[in-house]
Amino acid sequence: MKTAEIRDKLYDYIRIADDKKIKAIYTMLENEINDELAWWEDNDFVKKLDAEYKDWSNGKTKGYTIAEANESISKLRVKKK
Repeated sequence: MKTAEIRDKLYDYIRIADDKKIKAIYTMLENEINDELAWWEDNDFVKKLDAEYKDWSNGKTKGYTIAEANESISKLRVKKK
């Protein structure tokens, strides 16, 4: 089953699950959910992002288009097989 299918099934399940099950699922994932959602509150991480963006916008570092990144990933996948 592909990730998109799993995601859809989870969405559907969460919409109809009873409160007890929703709370249980949330309890299992609470730390991960909070860590994922609170990245902007991490001052060191935000400073690093700001510095990287500044370097990119000033031409100090190279950026890559999505097409370039996908091409690089495809090449790595071929090498791995």
